[in-house]
Amino acid sequence: MRETMLSTPEGVRDIYGSECEKKHIVIDNINKAMHLYGHKDIETPTFEYFGIFNSDMGSAPSNEMYKFFDRDNNTLVLRPDFTPSVARSVAKYFADENLPIRLCYKGNTFASTRQHQGKLAEATQIGCELINDDSSAADAETIACVIDSLKAAGLESFQIVIGMVDYFKGIVEEAGLDNKVEDKVRDYIQIKNFFGLSEYISGLNIDKKISDTLNELSSLFGNIEILDKAEKLVSNERSLEAIERLRKVYKALSYYDDEEYVSFDLSMINGYDYYTGIVFSGYSYGTGNPLVKGGRYNNLLSQFGLDAPSIGFSIYVDELMNSLNRQGIEFKSENEPALIIYTIENQKSAVHLARKLREKGVIAQLIRKSKRHEEDEYMSYSDTYDVGKVYILQNENTVRIISGDRSVDEEIDLSEFGG
Repeated sequence: MRETMLSTPEGVRDIYGSECEKKHIVIDNINKAMHLYGHKDIETPTFEYFGIFNSDMGSAPSNEMYKFFDRDNNTLVLRPDFTPSVARSVAKYFADENLPIRLCYKGNTFASTRQHQGKLAEATQIGCELINDDSSAADAETIACVIDSLKAAGLESFQIVIGMVDYFKGIVEEAGLDNKVEDKVRDYIQIKNFFGLSEYISGLNIDKKISDTLNELSSLFGNIEILDKAEKLVSNERSLEAIERLRKVYKALSYYDDEEYVSFDLSMINGYDYYTGIVFSGYSYGTGNPLVKGGRYNNLLSQFGLDAPSIGFSIYVDELMNSLNRQGIEFKSENEPALIIYTIENQKSAVHLARKLREKGVIAQLIRKSKRHEEDEYMSYSDTYDVGKVYILQNENTVRIISGDRSVDEEIDLSEFGG
């Protein structure tokens, strides 16, 4: 019984100590980067009505949601995704706004995948949405914001891979595929099973040129030059416009000096049905899963009664932390914590010193010295909890200061701290 009480359910875990501190530092740094683009914070409920996330909204499958009932027997779900919640909020509170709306959010999402497939059932996301702007400039700005956010998190080497849903949809329309066949083709492409795709389309009654184009999707990956190859493979207007849109986005990104972080993959169409145009994912070393996903979803808000083109992205913070840790990228608080050790006789002076340090923005921990512990134990404690300087009260007027690396050990008068 006791063992069960100390355990967590499968797919969730505790985060504490330095790991938790680093995670919060990363989130704060990303949030600052997002604010620099003009995004304003929004908080949506942890649980909402099931209809907000049902299949028509293109969110997570119903069997992956955590569902429960309220006292009126309404079906509620823990949010599996932020975007539908933000879309609902915008439709409710910003219905009369015609100019761009920039919002950012952070919090946890919940998804019950089969045996969790090595993924967390409760995961932290931070992301942005740019609403009421259907331009290629908005696409580029959003991707630039992703890049600056990942830089702010501490990453140096990463790639944002860009795709375009309309390129694929143009091919499908030209082929005259019905919804069932289109879904099957899309499923093969999404899981990158191009051998299965080739075998499947070989049995379809479609033009050989279109069949060849679908088979070529696996090779449409690379830098800006790959768009030339992709353009030559199609003749339908929708696909050609998609290529032209990507060129405009890339040109705008060059103004941000972000070309080195960008590549293209015309087979990328992402999982959520609400994506309508450009889509993208971010990758780095240390994890095989995407660190970020996003794209344009011009039709989603219409589900809530508001016609508003939109684009956004979510950073998967837990995957990002895995990547940062495996790359050995360290994070420390801007202010090095201090530990103040005192005896009961010097309590007043210790509290005074702590207050003065905190006024300067220094994290100050007070520990009253016990006869049961030697000084070495307190020093070991400071190392365990990443404390910087250690202040040991000698008397009511004098403090001994030991530096974080133990290279300096000196005594000074408490009057030097003022007050």
